Amino acid sequence: MQGLARIASAALVAAGRLGAGWLAGQGITRFRTDDRYVTVKGSAERTVDADLVVWPLAHSVLGSDLAGVQSQLDANTAAIQRFFAEAGFGAAEISVAPPRLEDRWVYSSVDNRPPERYRYSTTVTLRTTQVAKALAALRGSGRLVAQGVRLGGEGGEGASGGPSFEFTHLNTIKPALIAEATSNARRSAEQFAKDSGARVSGIRSANQGVVSIEDRDAGSPHVKTVRVVSTVEYFLRD
Repeated sequence: MQGLARIASAALVAAGRLGAGWLAGQGITRFRTDDRYVTVKGSAERTVDADLVVWPLAHSVLGSDLAGVQSQLDANTAAIQRFFAEAGFGAAEISVAPPRLEDRWVYSSVDNRPPERYRYSTTVTLRTTQVAKALAALRGSGRLVAQGVRLGGEGGEGASGGPSFEFTHLNTIKPALIAEATSNARRSAEQFAKDSGARVSGIRSANQGVVSIEDRDAGSPHVKTVRVVSTVEYFLRD
């Protein structure tokens, strides 16, 4: 009887070990399955019109008489303000920066001094939501040059900077773009899972990613392309 008991006990231990091994094996399998995931990207785009224009017009005058350059700069500033007013913009949309005076003789030797000692410059900036009017004014800006207004960048040198067109209502379209980008990411994950003989489960992690606003093309800077790219990790199941 004792021999039979010992045999039965050994059989139970062996069965227990076998069962534990099977369960452990199943646990490892589940762990590895749970740890399988795929990382995909989804994107969405919208074409929108700019709703804000910021147009700085820097200008300067040269001369050796301070009173003369001051008078000429004031006249040119008034000409730019009048140009914007005639284009249909109000005084609240036009601002004038403090003038900047440069003594060009300070940085030159006696034998290499420029003929005009002073450069006096300032910037008149248009900030408006009237995009169509700004585009029309841009097409007629050559009239300022014809009036003798020296347009240019800092100090009046180089070409005058053009207007900056901006889209300021990103938050109104961003939720829909994110939803579309995430949906596109899910479709990519499902296709990957199908090709690999698995199926998509829950989200492991998600990153909204990058939101960009760029000109649609060089010829129409007032038309923007808004793009959202989302990165999502999905668990895979057999």
